[in-house]
Amino acid sequence: MTIFRTLPLLAVVTLLAACAGKPARNAVPASTVVAPQASTQVAATADDSVAAVATEAPAVADNAAAQDSTTAATADTGAAPTDAEDDFAALYGGPAPSAGEAGNAPEGAPAYDPWEKYNRGVHRFNNAVDRTVARPLATAYVNVVPQFARTGVSNFFSNLRSPLTMVNQLLQGHADDAWDTLGRFLMNSTFGIGGLFDPASKAMVPKRSEDFGQTLGAWGWRRSRYVELPFFGPRTVRDVFGLAGDIPLSPMRQIEMDKVRVGLQGLQLVDMRAQLMAVDSLRDTAVDEYALTRDAWLQRRSYQIEKDLRHGGKYNDDDQPTIPVDAMPMPNWGD
Repeated sequence: MTIFRTLPLLAVVTLLAACAGKPARNAVPASTVVAPQASTQVAATADDSVAAVATEAPAVADNAAAQDSTTAATADTGAAPTDAEDDFAALYGGPAPSAGEAGNAPEGAPAYDPWEKYNRGVHRFNNAVDRTVARPLATAYVNVVPQFARTGVSNFFSNLRSPLTMVNQLLQGHADDAWDTLGRFLMNSTFGIGGLFDPASKAMVPKRSEDFGQTLGAWGWRRSRYVELPFFGPRTVRDVFGLAGDIPLSPMRQIEMDKVRVGLQGLQLVDMRAQLMAVDSLRDTAVDEYALTRDAWLQRRSYQIEKDLRHGGKYNDDDQPTIPVDAMPMPNWGD
């Protein structure tokens, strides 16, 4: 009887165990996760974004590496400055700003012009003379004389300044520059037919222009007050004293015939005024034409002296922006 009572109990336990191990018909398998359709789209978009970021990561890393190498090259103090950096330093007295510091670039030192009231009066007088005499003569000269002839005249007077430039280069201790200037003078005076042509430039001989005012600046007289001379325009006190060193070295002033000397000086003045006609529109539209002329002239003069002090590179100087001592009809006190 005990056996018969135990068998039904065992059958019930076995049936319950089988039911517990069998999954329900409506149940979802444990390994399957059902998500709404919107969630599936979000997941797909996130996967695409991750893939795009992963694709662009090498390019970003390459650009960052290139920027790091460029920054390292710029920060390398042993690297030689570029021409633009050297010119910036010569003008403003400091290193050129980086791209991130471009908005903080220095504006340059203020003009040293304690005689401004007097200078403005002289400037008005010079402008009156320029508009009534010099500019009309220069305009007629440009309209009548062909370009090749005007170039020959400019070359001739530029070549005459070579001895003055060479002596001042020697006084500044630049013997190699003086040698180049001597070579230019000899080449242009012979093959250039008295300096009318400029074969030295085609031979890539550097062209420079020096005067005793620049030499005084290279010797240490760096800061000098601005002064404008009647008829002869912008100068500094240093450059006025420099005229005393330039006058004895002026080839044109050695010409004894007054008519020839004065005629050549007049032609040189007209030639120089014709070269400045390109900036007439800028001067005429300036709010303060005096300040424009003063600041531009002082900045360029400072640049010339800084170039003399640095003595670097085979640069070429453009023509003088001021009237040279050759063109000044001053008396020969030695006679």
